[in-house]
Amino acid sequence: MKQPLIECVPNFSEGKNKQIIDAIVQSIAQVEGVKVLNVDMGAATNRTVVTFVGTPESVVEAAFQGIKTAGELIDMRHHKGEHPRMGATDVCPLVPIRDITMEETVKYAVQLAERVGNELKIPVYLYEYAQPKEYRKNLSVIRAGEYEGFFEKIKQSEWKPDFGPDVMDAKRGATVIGARKFLIAYNVNLNTTSVRRANSVAFDVREAGRVMRENNNPNGKIIYNEDGTPKIQPGMCKAVKAIGWYIEEYGIAQVSMNLTDIDVTPLHKAFEACCISAEKRGLRVTGSELVGLIPLKSLVDAGRYFLKKQGLSTGVSERECVRIAVKTLGLDELKPFNPEERIIEYLIADKNESVLVSKTVRDFTDTTASESPAPGGGSVSALCGALGAALGAMVANLSANKKGWESQTEWFSDFAEKLQSSKDYLLKLIDRDTLAFNEVMKAFELPKNTDEEKSIRKKAIEDATYKAMMVPFETMKIGMQCMDYIQSMAEKGNPNSVSDAGVGALCIRTAVLGAAMNVKINAQSILNREGVKEILNQVQEMEKLIEEKEKTIRQIVNQRMSGN
Repeated sequence: MKQPLIECVPNFSEGKNKQIIDAIVQSIAQVEGVKVLNVDMGAATNRTVVTFVGTPESVVEAAFQGIKTAGELIDMRHHKGEHPRMGATDVCPLVPIRDITMEETVKYAVQLAERVGNELKIPVYLYEYAQPKEYRKNLSVIRAGEYEGFFEKIKQSEWKPDFGPDVMDAKRGATVIGARKFLIAYNVNLNTTSVRRANSVAFDVREAGRVMRENNNPNGKIIYNEDGTPKIQPGMCKAVKAIGWYIEEYGIAQVSMNLTDIDVTPLHKAFEACCISAEKRGLRVTGSELVGLIPLKSLVDAGRYFLKKQGLSTGVSERECVRIAVKTLGLDELKPFNPEERIIEYLIADKNESVLVSKTVRDFTDTTASESPAPGGGSVSALCGALGAALGAMVANLSANKKGWESQTEWFSDFAEKLQSSKDYLLKLIDRDTLAFNEVMKAFELPKNTDEEKSIRKKAIEDATYKAMMVPFETMKIGMQCMDYIQSMAEKGNPNSVSDAGVGALCIRTAVLGAAMNVKINAQSILNREGVKEILNQVQEMEKLIEEKEKTIRQIVNQRMSGN
């Protein structure tokens, strides 16, 4: 069973001295149960963003050690940088990643904040979901005044820290700890060195917008509401914070954004908003820069968005979607962008779950042909299914991009996306089938000397065998879905590729029937387990149905190839 995972993204007020950052990162990495995923140093901002993940308890310990080391090595009395800051560890958010709720994550954030305040004697403020007081939830509101202004701000009753002393620490400053959703720190590059013009774009884009002035003149008089407050012109993007700044290191101005809810405003929408505003102001967006890590979905969605704008099929592979997103967003303009090092799912992936899939075709075939019982029929069945789905996706993409078929692009593109998704899942099942078989073998190796040991061993074997049965059952279910998609491609797809749809159907038929054999052989020893007989009934129905579907598709293919 997978353990809950929390991501932690502390921002340290040091981006020039690598020795200091290395020491901070080392204090984090030495905690058992955490994995450092990314260290993003920025010289101009004089700030480093460290990203690590781990079990909740280990993340709290690692974050504490990082904050402690930063306080020892960073002296805020001498710190200068473009980015707003208030302490050696400026902000330290916890983000729920897997099998943990936001409410549970909040408890760990409060636990960390209390420990930092009590043991390290650093003033600590809670923010976002961890902060019960509405007026103190927003990081920018808490940080207003920055390090220099906090010596007086901290004395105000409404700004008394949540934990720690209510006196500003001259060397270490204060810090903000909380729990939040996944945030993307993202900078868009402009072909100007003007901070004022970059800020104009930032104000157009950010949710907070700008204060309204007479005649839309930046120097005009402020327009006020009846209650005396300035009127605000909202920005183009919800859940986006943005400012403009100049980065000497690159010799350009940027719009620096925090995308605080990527379900509300995804990466590509924020980028497009900057492009629209820049063009309106006679500027041009030349590329962009990601700070820290990004969820895979953000880049896949961006790739599909740009493909759709080009009138092309969006049903390309995950990796191709990412490549298109990187190129279109210009994420590699300022420095190389390696998806393997910047996409969080790639970094936390269990390498054992892609051992077979990562092999060459020859190596996989040779491994299958060896005397080892795994990989066996289950893995090969999943592979057949993946190949069948891939052929179906190919026909869908060729049809979607066919000249003269533009009115059907979206329809075929939808099928291509579904088949790509099925292909990716079937590829995962190749390794899962072998891993499940290995778990059965391990269960058989358990000791059986006492009655208690025999009982434990028996249950372990049954549980592992049930899991080994369910993996090929999943292959069957995905295969049945793919067969429906492929039939649509055989009926309406590009006539020049109808034979490929036929071969895809044959591959899927093999996958389903082969997986059925693996379900049945595993089920033999656990027939008395609840639900197993019902699964076997479903297997029998699917075996019959897949034969009928393959026969129908073969007839369709032969008819279309003969011109009838």
